[in-house]
Amino acid sequence: MSDDIYFYEPAQGHGLPHNPLNAIVAPRPIGWISSQASDGVLNLAPFSFFNAFNYTPPIIGFSCTAYKDSVRNAEATREFCWNLVSFDLADAMNATSAAVPPEVDEFSLAGLTPRASRVVSVPHVAESPVSFECRTTQIIQLQSAAGIKADSWLVLGEVVGVHIRQDLLKNGIFDTAAARPIMRGGGPADYFTITPESLFRMNRPG
Repeated sequence: MSDDIYFYEPAQGHGLPHNPLNAIVAPRPIGWISSQASDGVLNLAPFSFFNAFNYTPPIIGFSCTAYKDSVRNAEATREFCWNLVSFDLADAMNATSAAVPPEVDEFSLAGLTPRASRVVSVPHVAESPVSFECRTTQIIQLQSAAGIKADSWLVLGEVVGVHIRQDLLKNGIFDTAAARPIMRGGGPADYFTITPESLFRMNRPG
């Protein structure tokens, strides 16, 4: 093994001040998930394990380390919403990451407005420039290669409604940079955002 390569086996520990996995698979979009308990209590929480997985039907998903309120609600009601975290909503998003009891409404905690959705009963964040209304399709408990169950849950949902702020559609194309989305980095407090200067274009061959 070359001296200029650091190698480790995750099962034996990484031996570094901070787990490099999150820094390598980064920046990652934030799954800012609004959900609602069966008794009507609202929940809003950010997840750094989030992405889109399919075009037709459109499917997105987030992974939660432990069976927390967002997973419980998505399973109970079969609905949730995803809300884009723009740069100006960074502090509000961070406020919703606080560990609070299930009866606490994170919308109120962060000073955000719940807006009624069109297709699902779960409200989305009115201040967010983009929101997806989703119906839960699958909830999967993750496991190791040896089949050992992890205390992590992947929630997948079909996007059944999309809200986009009109000014972000330029000639019918969503302007990613104009939305100023923030994404999770690898360090304990690292985030990134997108600006027009970071754009480059590359067409697929053929």
